[in-house]
Amino acid sequence: MIEIQDLQWQPLASTEVLPEQVANWLIDTQSLTAKLKAKYVDFQVRVIDQSEQTPYANEKANLPNAANTVVREVELMGGGQSVVFARSVIPITNDTQAILQIGAKPLGETLFNDPSIVRGELQVTRLGEIWGRRSTFTLGQTPILVSEFFLEALYA
Repeated sequence: MIEIQDLQWQPLASTEVLPEQVANWLIDTQSLTAKLKAKYVDFQVRVIDQSEQTPYANEKANLPNAANTVVREVELMGGGQSVVFARSVIPITNDTQAILQIGAKPLGETLFNDPSIVRGELQVTRLGEIWGRRSTFTLGQTPILVSEFFLEALYA
């Protein structure tokens, strides 16, 4: 698992240098799930944990007024290995009841199949050779924070 609580995030627009092999993953605003399904015939989601937790301080700043939240951590698998680690912070509201019940289904599939959901600005970070991005998806009145970390196996 990736230790992400102290990472510094910056807007994608202000990021000057992105490695070529990861840039097309970081800047793509379409469904990551769809892109991974196109790349891997054996794509699957492995849920690491989904439980009520307090978000990290850098996550709370993106979720104003979120009292109770569920943190969902998953590995997106392809080619028999983990290629993306994703951490989503989902406030518990009437808007999010269905999403909290998806189990091992991809969260991205749900978010991108609903045209009423609005995606916020992309932010990026780096932890050694691992690059990550995050953005909020607003479902009704509820923002959901989705962070994705692109593991080297994805573009090795």
